[in-house]
Amino acid sequence: MPLPFDCRDGVLHVEDVPLPAIAAAVGTPTYVYSTAALRASARAFRAGLAAVPRKQLAFAVKANPNLAVLTLLAAEGYGADIVSAGEMLHALAAGMPARSLIFSGVGKTRRELAAALDAGIGQFNLELEEEGVVLAAMAAARGERAPAVLRVNPDVDAGTHAKISTGRKQNKFGVAIADAGAIYARLATLHGLDLRGIAIHIGSQLSDLGPLEAAYARIGRLVAELRAAGHAITHVDLGGGLGLAYRPEEVMPSPAAYGAMVARVTRDWDVTLLFEPGRFIAGDAGVLLTEVLWVKPGAVDPYVIVDAAMNDLARPALYDAYHDFVAVRPSGARMTANIAGPVCESGDTFAMGRDIDDVAAGDLAVFRTAGAYGATMASTYNCRALVPEVLVDGDRFALVADRITPAAMLAAQHLSPWMADEAAVPREAA
Repeated sequence: MPLPFDCRDGVLHVEDVPLPAIAAAVGTPTYVYSTAALRASARAFRAGLAAVPRKQLAFAVKANPNLAVLTLLAAEGYGADIVSAGEMLHALAAGMPARSLIFSGVGKTRRELAAALDAGIGQFNLELEEEGVVLAAMAAARGERAPAVLRVNPDVDAGTHAKISTGRKQNKFGVAIADAGAIYARLATLHGLDLRGIAIHIGSQLSDLGPLEAAYARIGRLVAELRAAGHAITHVDLGGGLGLAYRPEEVMPSPAAYGAMVARVTRDWDVTLLFEPGRFIAGDAGVLLTEVLWVKPGAVDPYVIVDAAMNDLARPALYDAYHDFVAVRPSGARMTANIAGPVCESGDTFAMGRDIDDVAAGDLAVFRTAGAYGATMASTYNCRALVPEVLVDGDRFALVADRITPAAMLAAQHLSPWMADEAAVPREAA
């Protein structure tokens, strides 16, 4: 079977569809996802956890909330890790059962908590004691008990980018592990809570299993302490974070290696383990298709100006993230260039002084490994259109998210009533 993204007869394909065909039909820039790649990564992650006897897999919707993507993952047996009522709406619309949804996030509103109770979701990950008190009161008023776990901050440095690290004591997530026992004991007395375990997530794009193992070991000790205090611990949420190779030379832990570590560390816990992969599932399954607008001479290297911008793919501007840039019709020639978009910001730069395929104005190219934290983080900055999304399945493709045009955005804006009234009254000449 051909690779989901490969070059055939000199043209880059997504499965059996040549990318120029998508550009001609949909335009650029646009995200393109491979059904085969999504299924393969979803199955690889599950297979890596084969030695874990009781588990639940919940895709981190923040990585890619596209309805078609979520529907594919629902068919693979994945639930959803959500961090907003909007993500809950997407997951339910994709056919993910409410009981398979895990509501994470440090800033859930009371309205969101009520909506999640209405939907009957499977688990609330509590970020602070007050949240548990509020949720318990809301559930008790309905005659219900909300299924919940307490998120614990183990104070372990994930060794990843500071802006995607979540498990150090100075991060905003979870309760300090030193305080977890006392907080858990108080929450466990509330009639509106079915407090059943703990949660942890130390960060994203982890390239080393060492920090994860250290964090899990701390959680294992906490599980033992809570049980010794008389609490029934049936669920532990281990979060996500398994990294992807964005650079050709990077080597990341495999799902099999991760699963073997988890099985070894947790073998005596006697709990259902929950996992929340996002980037690992969707990252390699997508590319951002773009057209070269200009090749502009520079002081040192030329600038390859593409029609994709930081509002379409924010990761390089936010995290100095690397995305491989390759021509759709590579000639074999190479050039050293800077890659930038058309947005009026110096930060709208994807790479500086990089060795890339030789390209010219009018050529098509892609940013690889863009299926996670790509379209979901897109904006309309500079009044640019919101980037569309395309799904490929074998030799067919379909638009699965429209390009939201500036005209549509303008139609959603309105003058205030007094502006309309004042506009009808002629002004005196100055």
